[in-house]
Amino acid sequence: MSYKGFLGCHSKVSKGDQEFYDLKNKAAEYYRSNGVPEKIEGVLNEMIFHKPNDIYGYLANYFTRFSCTPVISKITGRVVYDGRGLTAIQANVHCIIRDEEKMVCSAVMGGPYDSLSEGFAESRETVCNSDQQQLSVTTALNWITEHLSPMLQGFNPTDQTNLDKLLSDFFMARYLEDKKRCETEEEENRSETVPEAPPQAPPTPASNKDKKGGDKGKKGNSTEKPLIPADPPVPRLPGGLAVGVVSLAVAKTASRLIGVPLYTHVTSIRVQQASNKIYLPMPMITILSCGKNSLGKLNLLDEVILLATSSQRVRQVICLSLELQHEMRRILNGSGCKAGPVGISEEGSLQVGFERPEQALDLVTEACANLKLPLGSDLRLAINCAAHCLMDYTRGRYEVMSGCQKSPDELVDLYEGLIHKYPSITALIDPFRKEDVEQWERLASVIGQSCCLIADAASNPCPRWGDAKPLPQGVTRAIGLGSFFLKLGGLRGGERMDKYNRLMAIEEELEQEGILGARELNLVKPAAVTS
Repeated sequence: MSYKGFLGCHSKVSKGDQEFYDLKNKAAEYYRSNGVPEKIEGVLNEMIFHKPNDIYGYLANYFTRFSCTPVISKITGRVVYDGRGLTAIQANVHCIIRDEEKMVCSAVMGGPYDSLSEGFAESRETVCNSDQQQLSVTTALNWITEHLSPMLQGFNPTDQTNLDKLLSDFFMARYLEDKKRCETEEEENRSETVPEAPPQAPPTPASNKDKKGGDKGKKGNSTEKPLIPADPPVPRLPGGLAVGVVSLAVAKTASRLIGVPLYTHVTSIRVQQASNKIYLPMPMITILSCGKNSLGKLNLLDEVILLATSSQRVRQVICLSLELQHEMRRILNGSGCKAGPVGISEEGSLQVGFERPEQALDLVTEACANLKLPLGSDLRLAINCAAHCLMDYTRGRYEVMSGCQKSPDELVDLYEGLIHKYPSITALIDPFRKEDVEQWERLASVIGQSCCLIADAASNPCPRWGDAKPLPQGVTRAIGLGSFFLKLGGLRGGERMDKYNRLMAIEEELEQEGILGARELNLVKPAAVTS
């Protein structure tokens, strides 16, 4: 009955009845303007024919299609610990979903740090690095709470491109602000400190040895090129970790809200390819470690890595690597093998102490021959030299073995000999410091197309580093970004094996959908590496 009809039937209307009918009319108008009666009528008619077992679940799914797009309500952060027991930052993304606030997804990212070896005393440099990491994490937590969360409130988490643009602009503004502050402090320090002129020493008369041309015993040193000093460390802006972890957390949130895997979501926001195929990066599995942390004299082979061609699936490569490690351990346990103690490295591979690099490579070759594995054709080797950790700056040489030091030019000859003797080596990772550009170029010209050079440190290139011709493209992110190789380490450790298991699952999903692309190992073009 309408309000006017109600007035005609009753001579007196109480104030409460009048308010009730006014509210009823407003509610009816509100529902009509939003199309609620039509939608309810439609779903009820549909349910008559479908007769679902879960009536309310059917209704919930039906009305979910008309709900508003989820938006970010806030981003929270907390300090956690990563797989190595070091402090890291966790970002949690909260969204308004169907008129309720929910924590959808989170991501964890560790700060910059150098690998710490067990059994070594903590040095002053390690303490400083730990303090720097703690500053980075705590500053990132402040950025998330004070700046990024308010900035992204109400933002659509599926709009990754514009979100990353906002984060990039925020980081650049902070970087310029920090740079200006540092320049101001340096200028103030220079104005306050006036250096005094050093006292002049009396001239020393030249000795007969100096007049004759110096010490003959040092004649050989005159032909050796002086060592290029190390570039100053790349300055890191404390708090920059927040940008990466928030971007990753929002990407994971979007993939969960859309209902697709993360790699599918990342692929969709990239530049569209001509083909609809998705290419998995080739796994680089560390099978042997003979670096500085091993108990032998050899320092050069920090990681011996197994590579496979595109003909093998990820599961096959993992099985081959496990069989290869078991066979190497059997050989090492034999009486005829001369090697140091055998253990497990921090990267999850066999760690063996050797005297020379040939011993380690001979071990891998013998194990492959025993198992009849096609080393050199379907299976290849990559060597992570980590040469930047071997430089003795007091002598200007690389300590490739305890008591054996090589100049940068001599190291080129050593690599050339190893590649000639072991043609299955198809990649060298960080064979020199980034400052030894001349040696990078010389080694690239010597080895030609038989082996590629990979710079794992090229993710933060300095000008000289980026202009060097032999350096390939550096480190990028994960599946969906077109990376050629994926370096996860050895086949030990729960966190590492979770990643390998996920890689196998993705390969199976793509194969079932018919969109798994096949890649060939091409040594001519530089390749991107994900680690």
